[in-house]
Amino acid sequence: MDLTDLPAVTPEGLNEIDVEALRAPGDPGHPPRILLLYGSLRDTSYSRRAAEEAARILRALGCETKMFDPAGLPLPDGAAADHPKVAELRELATWSEGMVWSSPERHGAMTGIMKAQIDWLPLNMGRVRPTQGKTLALMQVSGGSQSFNAVNQMRILGRWMRMVTIPNQSSVPKAWLEFKGDRLPDGPLYRRIVDVMEELVKFTWMVRGRSEYLVDRYSERVESAEKARERVSKL
Repeated sequence: MDLTDLPAVTPEGLNEIDVEALRAPGDPGHPPRILLLYGSLRDTSYSRRAAEEAARILRALGCETKMFDPAGLPLPDGAAADHPKVAELRELATWSEGMVWSSPERHGAMTGIMKAQIDWLPLNMGRVRPTQGKTLALMQVSGGSQSFNAVNQMRILGRWMRMVTIPNQSSVPKAWLEFKGDRLPDGPLYRRIVDVMEELVKFTWMVRGRSEYLVDRYSERVESAEKARERVSKL
């Protein structure tokens, strides 16, 4: 394995997840599938680097990870849903069982690039709900002092997308000073990312296989029953 793919904290230094205590009966057993989104197109993108660190940790914790490159993604409603980048994003969201959203804070908010990716994810695609009941971890990077504006905004969006948004979160202040090249060295800020990813993996094991039951809604059951009665009455 390339040394650049190793987390700053070695896998031996991470606690093994007690999968058997968390998995649902009938769990498919494959590694948790985590999609990572980041919110900057800069060549030196600290939100991407933070996401890459998160991906290394997730893989050390036994997950399969994929990362979406937002370059070329059109503005929401600026193209048809069959645009290749939109289709790619939606396919990855459907594949995933959990997500990590990593955004810079710009003008006290998440970036438009981050928001555009979220806005392209619909609540429903026919019978497929690409975000509902899936887990979500939030991270932000800042050019100045520590702030939580972006993660707080994304937390609202995560709930709106009916995702199980974990309690922990990460904020890296003065990212341009903290990152050394492409890597975030071991230290309090890095360890917080480890904390967040460890929590995400635990929640993902616990939720997947149970998500349909957890997000089952009374109002939707009533609506389905009414539609069924209408169909019967037309026979």
